[in-house]
Amino acid sequence: MKSIGKIKSYYPDFKKDEYLAELIGVVLGDGNIGKFPRTERLIIASNSNNQGFINRYSDIIQKIFLKEPKRMRFKDSNCTRISIYEKFISKRLGIPLGKRAEIDFKIPKWILQNNQFLISFLRGLYEAEGSFCVHLPTSTYKMFFSNKNDSLLNNVYQGIKILGFNPHRSKYKIQLSKKEEVYTFKNLINFRNYNKL
Repeated sequence: MKSIGKIKSYYPDFKKDEYLAELIGVVLGDGNIGKFPRTERLIIASNSNNQGFINRYSDIIQKIFLKEPKRMRFKDSNCTRISIYEKFISKRLGIPLGKRAEIDFKIPKWILQNNQFLISFLRGLYEAEGSFCVHLPTSTYKMFFSNKNDSLLNNVYQGIKILGFNPHRSKYKIQLSKKEEVYTFKNLINFRNYNKL
């Protein structure tokens, strides 16, 4: 199988670009990397109604791994899982194996040093764990990132500050509350905009 190209014999580092940065973000938010005896498995979970999300991150995985991921829909829970098996996923993404709640993660330097990569990284995190809220009667505008992992909250807070915004941090949330900042940030990361790659 290796000789005919069905199974890889070499697993190079992924290309450091905006797609890899976004994938790292979404995996940290809604993903899991599991270890098996001869391989690893990456899973990203989505609401089955969010076809745009499912299509986008299936396409990004295919672009990075050069093979098509599987999509598994679970009707009872309205959940779709995007999954791919391959060796050294954790090492090449730079994301530890195991439960997301226990991951201690710092934004890689290659992402921090390039604003476009940082924007893509934050997009992945917000697509997984973010929300946009408007309440017109009270003129309230909010852009939230919610998570119980302290290191991810630190990453989001740091990243937003680097991009020139003024976030507020609470125990499990990062939020922007000024109307102009909310819309500027939403448009900057293309939040919930699932155009073709």
